[in-house]
Amino acid sequence: MAQATMAAIAALKATYVQLKTRMDKAVEDFRKAMAATRTGRASVHMLDGVTVDAYGAQMPLNQVAQVHAPEAQLITVQPFDPSQLGAIEKAIRSGDLGLNPMNDGKMIRVPVPPLTQERRQDMVKHLHKVLEEHRTAVRNIRRDGNDAIKKALKDKKITEDEEKRSLDEIQKLTDDEIKKMEEMSKAKEKEVLEMK
Repeated sequence: MAQATMAAIAALKATYVQLKTRMDKAVEDFRKAMAATRTGRASVHMLDGVTVDAYGAQMPLNQVAQVHAPEAQLITVQPFDPSQLGAIEKAIRSGDLGLNPMNDGKMIRVPVPPLTQERRQDMVKHLHKVLEEHRTAVRNIRRDGNDAIKKALKDKKITEDEEKRSLDEIQKLTDDEIKKMEEMSKAKEKEVLEMK
């Protein structure tokens, strides 16, 4: 007889879908954090966390301007509304990215200085901290799933065999998601440490 997976067990299907969705969100959040982490090369994602005070509200930079990385050491920001140039420049400058935007009256040029070795080491430490936070988030999701499975067993909705298989499946899912994040982190770390 084939082993039933959590998704095939009626009492656990919703739990499995919820766990998978939450873990995928944690991994996606980690992917975004990696993309926003500065390396020696210019990337439009470096400005993803910048919000601009425009039209009386805080708006993401990519909603008020077009962002490009035409060269390895330069990002250009072309506002949709030229009257927002000053606000955009101020938002980038105060974004704690170590960038110094230059406004030429039509667009903003953001030179990306090469990273020092010390700065690279700091960024690697930051990557490790972000990775650990996301690992913990995935483990917390696993704990919630395990609790739900144990509750289903206690309420006699599933058998002990189904409980054991489901707990093993959640552990495998957790390990897979953490492994994905660790691989992304290793690749990003290599990219940060590469001297240009």
